[in-house]
Amino acid sequence: MELKQIPLNDLHEKIGGKMVPFAGYVMPVRYSSDIEEHKCVREGVGVFDVSHMGEFYVKGPKSLDLIQKVSANDASVLFDGKVQYSYLPNATGGVVDDLLVYKMADEEYFLVVNASNIEKDWNWIQSHNAEGVEMQNVSDDFCLFAVQGPKALDTLKKLTDSPIEALDYYTFTKGTLAGVDDIIISATGYTGAGGFELYVPNAAAEEVWTKIFEAGAEFDIKPIGLGARDTLRLEMGYCLYGNDITDETSPLEAGLGWVTKFTKSFINSQDLLAQKQGGLKNKLVGIEMIDRGIPRSHYEICNAEGEKIGEITSGTMSPSLQKGIALGYVTLANAKNGTEVFVKVRDKLIKAQVVKPPFVKPGV
Repeated sequence: MELKQIPLNDLHEKIGGKMVPFAGYVMPVRYSSDIEEHKCVREGVGVFDVSHMGEFYVKGPKSLDLIQKVSANDASVLFDGKVQYSYLPNATGGVVDDLLVYKMADEEYFLVVNASNIEKDWNWIQSHNAEGVEMQNVSDDFCLFAVQGPKALDTLKKLTDSPIEALDYYTFTKGTLAGVDDIIISATGYTGAGGFELYVPNAAAEEVWTKIFEAGAEFDIKPIGLGARDTLRLEMGYCLYGNDITDETSPLEAGLGWVTKFTKSFINSQDLLAQKQGGLKNKLVGIEMIDRGIPRSHYEICNAEGEKIGEITSGTMSPSLQKGIALGYVTLANAKNGTEVFVKVRDKLIKAQVVKPPFVKPGV
C-alpha cells in the first residue's frame, strides 16, 4: 500500500523530523530524542502534528439516531460545544475503533477516528446508515495540531480572542486563531498534560504552525513526534487502538464499561450486557516493573510459578518514573491492585506489580 503524506510533510523533514511509516502515513516519530520531547510536554509545551487522524461530519434529522446505534456511549447527553469519548462496537464482541464525538449543533456532529481505521470506520457506519443520514469524510481537508503541556494555554492565548481559558476538559469552541477563522479549538488531548487540539484547514496549516511556534518561543516550545506521544499516553494508561483494544478484545475487559451505556440499544449491546452480567474473564490492567526491565507488547505476564496469566499489549520505559510500565490483560483473579506478577523478558521472569493507571498524576 502506498503511504500517504500529511500536508506539512516537507516542513517536518526540513526541521529535522525523522519520518517513519505509521497507520498508512509517513509521520514524524521524533525530532530530537523521545525523552527530551516527553519532558517538554510534561513541563512546558510541545506540538504534535497528528493530521493523519480521520474526521467525518454526520448531519441531518436522524444524525443522532445513527450515532446512538453505532456507538456505545450515550450521545443524547451532548450539548453544543461538548466532546465525548466513545467506541464503535462490532457484531462479535470486539471494537471497530474508538473515537471522539463532537456536537457542533443540533443535527450536526463531527467524529474523529484513528488514522489506520478511516476507511474501515466509514464503511462500517455507512453500512448501518439505513436512515440515509448525510455523511462527509473530510479527513483530507484538515490538519490537526495537538498543542499540549502546562504552557499550552499561555501560548495559544496570544493567538486568539476566544475565551479558551474557560473551556472545560472535553469541550470546544470555534473561533479565529492566528488570524484564521473557524478553527475548532478543543480542550482535549492524548497526553494528560493539558492543552488543546486544533483543527485547521490545510491551506492555513503552515501559517498557523509557524505562529504557534512564535507564540511559544518564550516557553521553549518544541515539535513532538510519535515516540513521545506513545510514552505520554502510556503514562496516563490511555488505550491505543491496535494494541490495547482491537476487533477481538472485549471493550468491557478493556475497561471501557464507563462509556458503555446500556440505557439505550446499540450494535451488539445485548451480547455485551450478557457478558457483563455473566462476569468477565480478563481485565486490562496497569503493570509497573519492580525489578529492572522494559515490558514490551506481546511479552507474557506470569505468576510466581511461571504460568502464563496474561499478555502485555503496550509497554515502555517511563521517562517520568524511570521504570518500566505497561498495559496488559490478565485473568480476573490476578487483576487486583498490588498483585505481584512477573513479565517474561527473554525467558527470564522479571518482578512487577498490578497498579491502577494513570501511572503519573495528570496535569489536567
